[in-house]
Amino acid sequence: QVQLVESGGGLVQAGGSLRLSCAAPGGTFSGYAVGWFRQAPGKERVFVAAVSWSGESTDYADSVKGRFTVFRDVDKNTVHLQMNSLKSEDTAVYYCNYNSWSDWLMRGVVLGSWGQGTQVIVSS
Repeated sequence: QVQLVESGGGLVQAGGSLRLSCAAPGGTFSGYAVGWFRQAPGKERVFVAAVSWSGESTDYADSVKGRFTVFRDVDKNTVHLQMNSLKSEDTAVYYCNYNSWSDWLMRGVVLGSWGQGTQVIVSS
């Protein structure tokens, strides 16, 4: 399994932006789709966005479409989630994970162990 490390979270005002990063130190995402998930207090972890291995295809939860963008670095081994127009309901711990296909990620089926995540707090 690939170790996953999320970073970039923080406290931001509603309407602001943050960029999260997902890295695989000592490993590689090569050949895998990578997805972002979030877990709000008292709620289950849910799918947010995914990018295919090539970076050419992306998928989003309806709640973030038009506001969030997921993309990979050129080396394909770091994946980012650009979050704009943040809302208080985006407050959650954000996690990344991977699988062969984005479809599996959208169903919550992942191959990696969950990392510690990165906390995002949006103040209204």
